[in-house]
Amino acid sequence: MSAVPIFKRILLYGGILAIVLGVVGSVVGALVAGSIGVLSALVGTVMAVVFLGITTLSVVIATRVAKGDLLSIAFFGIIMGAWLVKFVVFLILIIVLRDQPWVQTTVLFITLIVAVVGTLVVDVVVIARSRLPYVSDLRSTGTAATTPDGADRSE
Repeated sequence: MSAVPIFKRILLYGGILAIVLGVVGSVVGALVAGSIGVLSALVGTVMAVVFLGITTLSVVIATRVAKGDLLSIAFFGIIMGAWLVKFVVFLILIIVLRDQPWVQTTVLFITLIVAVVGTLVVDVVVIARSRLPYVSDLRSTGTAATTPDGADRSE
């Protein structure tokens, strides 16, 4: 069993969230700061989508590279590397965008905050509703002695 369908669902719901965020953010941005507010909301939405995609892609790649071993160094290395890339890209974008005359920083900031909270909600909802077994290929070894009522009597 693979977690890839779960991440595809996260990307789908994340895409829906991005569309809603882009529309609502653009309307609010237009009311607050005109066309600069719209552009700022759209920039924040695009940033959120890119970061969501990097996260999902890194987990899928890490799972394939580690061949499902979530405790492997390769798995953690890929996940942490992707996190580091996102952090550095975020810092660079914020530093570059904060002084641009075509960006309304408050609209951009609020859009990013709503996007982060929204993607966390998406992750929780999708994971909570997913059916992924905790263990795979469970085989009876015959070492445990159980009674007819299911109680374990082995020592």
